[in-house]
Amino acid sequence: MARRPLPRILSSGSASITRSREIARTAADSATDVLHPLITIVRGLRLLAVSGRQKWVATPKERRGPKLFLAAACLLAVALVPYGPILALVTVMGAAAWKGRERTPVKTGPDEAESTRLRALYEALVPYFSVADDPEPLFAHGGDWEKAFSGYTFDDDGRLVRLQVSYPAYFTDGEAAARARIEQLLHTKSGRGREYHFAWDEEANRLVMTVLGPLSTAVAAQRFVTAPGETVLGFTDPDAVRRTVPVRDGDTTVDAAPVVWRTGSRSTEPHLLAVGQPGSGTTTLIRSIALQALQQGDVLVVDGSGTGEYGALVGRAGVLAVESGLGGALATLEWAAHETERRLIFANRARQGGHPLPEDIKRPLWILLDRPGVLGHLAAADGRPDPQELLQVPLRHGRAAGVTVVLADQFEALETLGETVRTHTRARVVLGPASPEQITAVLGAGPNTTPPAEVPPGRGYARLGTGPVLRLQVPATPDPYDEDASEAHRQAVLDVLPERPGDERPVAAPRPDDAPAAVDAHDDRDTAEVPVAVEAVPAGQLAKAKVAIAEG
Repeated sequence: MARRPLPRILSSGSASITRSREIARTAADSATDVLHPLITIVRGLRLLAVSGRQKWVATPKERRGPKLFLAAACLLAVALVPYGPILALVTVMGAAAWKGRERTPVKTGPDEAESTRLRALYEALVPYFSVADDPEPLFAHGGDWEKAFSGYTFDDDGRLVRLQVSYPAYFTDGEAAARARIEQLLHTKSGRGREYHFAWDEEANRLVMTVLGPLSTAVAAQRFVTAPGETVLGFTDPDAVRRTVPVRDGDTTVDAAPVVWRTGSRSTEPHLLAVGQPGSGTTTLIRSIALQALQQGDVLVVDGSGTGEYGALVGRAGVLAVESGLGGALATLEWAAHETERRLIFANRARQGGHPLPEDIKRPLWILLDRPGVLGHLAAADGRPDPQELLQVPLRHGRAAGVTVVLADQFEALETLGETVRTHTRARVVLGPASPEQITAVLGAGPNTTPPAEVPPGRGYARLGTGPVLRLQVPATPDPYDEDASEAHRQAVLDVLPERPGDERPVAAPRPDDAPAAVDAHDDRDTAEVPVAVEAVPAGQLAKAKVAIAEG
């Protein structure tokens, strides 16, 4: 049976309907554009009326009469004032237009993508924060994540920047291994490539995870605002310390949070040990400390690596010697041990006689030793004593004698450090890429932050005594003669370096029987080098001096 064709009106009706809808939609959009001010004013009048009605309902009945009388008086005043009704109408229309304007909706909760991310985090934490015997588990598969996550913040890219987690009281938050598992999980699930800070509140059973910004690497060597006996090791997060100092960060001056190391007779961490990988910035740290120490003291530098990184210090005012060979290093450290003993005896004599300390004893002496493990290996091969043995007197009695020791070495040489060095270097710094186990082995405690994705030179962690582990960025202090370094950073180091006195000749290396020439950095006159005589100290007097210092 042949199929009969449809009427023409039915076959072409869909196209006509579509065209009619487009025309109606265009007309509606045009009308909306034209009538948009009127729509806004009408919406505002409705909102004003609703607001007025709510205030009228909230007004006690005994106060409604006075309010009506006040409103009638205002209307009468407006009616009697010239152009009053017109001005009142314009005011009402303006208020309605402002009240009825379109506002950006306020975000009151996470969107779908953020909720999905939070639920995934919640489900990943369930095996760690739940037990089978819990009658009302806070963490359970398919549970309510809003009860566990009491606070969260996302950035514009939809990534977490802050998360507050409430966990059950039976979780073993006092164990480092248990906390490390949670931190590793949150770090992995929240996105790699950023540093996360974890703050555990064991009393309230709460964990706060925060994304940390990178520390500035543009701060170069400069004269920092510090008190005598204070040394800036580097800079850390603003909320990690209670102090800020003004520094030049590139072309601007900002307030930075410093990691200040205090030395002297009242210091509890009189000596420092820095450890890192090759190229991590330990030499930069020693060079930065040397530039700050030269402002008020004398410096001895022993470069065990022998690469000439401290050549710019040779012959400078206050630099007693810069040694890189084994013979010169041993002679310098032997003189430093004798100088420490001499300071102890003269300080004891001054205290017993009721006299002030001599000026040459009050001036700090800094012993900076880079790569002692290399020198120890050379000394063992040559049958000579380990340079670390000559550091026992400065390390044990340096605080009372005004002598500070700073050592820097690499991780593979940690086993060669003697017990005296490990015991008396209570200020510790770890620079460069390192595992949590390595950081804990050096600092005595692990950091509460995840390792950065990229570790620039001078970036690491610091811990002073039993204090907290702080993030650290050492000021950029390159060798000013290194052409590969930044010109601005090289010039900054040259600006801080003291001048060379006299004919700018390098200072002679010290010998066991002849002390290095002490140059007063505050004397502007050209003076000849005056050797400091080292007395032969009887063993009885030295023991008596040590006992007297130990007793107070």
